[in-house]
Amino acid sequence: MKFQFKTIIAALAITFAFTSCSNDDDDATNTITGEGAIGLEFDNVFGSANLILNTQINTTSQGENLKVSDVKYIVSNIVLTKEDGSTYTVPKSESYFIVDESDEASQTIELSNVPAGNYTKVKFGIGVDQEQFNLGADGQGDFLTLADSKGMMWSWSAGYKFVKFEGLFTSASVATDTEFMVHTGQTGTDYNYTEITLNLPEQATVRTTITPDVHIFADVAKIIDGTNKINLSDNNMGGMGAMIMGGANLPLITANLSGMFTVNHVHND
Repeated sequence: MKFQFKTIIAALAITFAFTSCSNDDDDATNTITGEGAIGLEFDNVFGSANLILNTQINTTSQGENLKVSDVKYIVSNIVLTKEDGSTYTVPKSESYFIVDESDEASQTIELSNVPAGNYTKVKFGIGVDQEQFNLGADGQGDFLTLADSKGMMWSWSAGYKFVKFEGLFTSASVATDTEFMVHTGQTGTDYNYTEITLNLPEQATVRTTITPDVHIFADVAKIIDGTNKINLSDNNMGGMGAMIMGGANLPLITANLSGMFTVNHVHND
């Protein structure tokens, strides 16, 4: 009886091991091949609060109160990194998007034809890289028309606006609601394009049957209230409001963008 029992246990163990190996092989064969899709969802916040346009009062660490009316930024040159360190680069012709707080559909970037795999990092640019811009107006394709319609162009000769951040503010020295406009892009010899790399808190498992969604928080407060503190009051031009579209502040704002984005979570379903 003991011999029979041990024999049965041994047989079950072999069967389980064989099944496990078969399942592993199936997983490797059936789910780590082919192509799938992934979504990058950009959720704009101000500090710890969800961003609400026009009515919400947001206070910076410098004691300035902002009512944000417009937030847009260009996301480009997306690269996904797998757990083994290999990368997938979204084709350049398909890798330029505008995230617009007033347009919910624009806030999720859907990427298709992505090789199946377990992804651990995402990299993207904020703005249009100089190589792309140097292709000229004809080389921009439909994106130039989109950028123009979204107010993300100064003019073709002056180039794209990479970030557009606008609204009203008050401060200790500015008692009434005063307009502010912060626009980044090429100014003089400063191109102000930057790239962001984010680690994912859990793997994004792209499969033919699984489309992960990477939920990215974009803290727009960091545009002027990041590592570099930019006071709107210091840039107030009287009747014109606070206008930051060039000068020494723009590279500081561009540097702040590296701290603007964090991955909150990943949905694998």
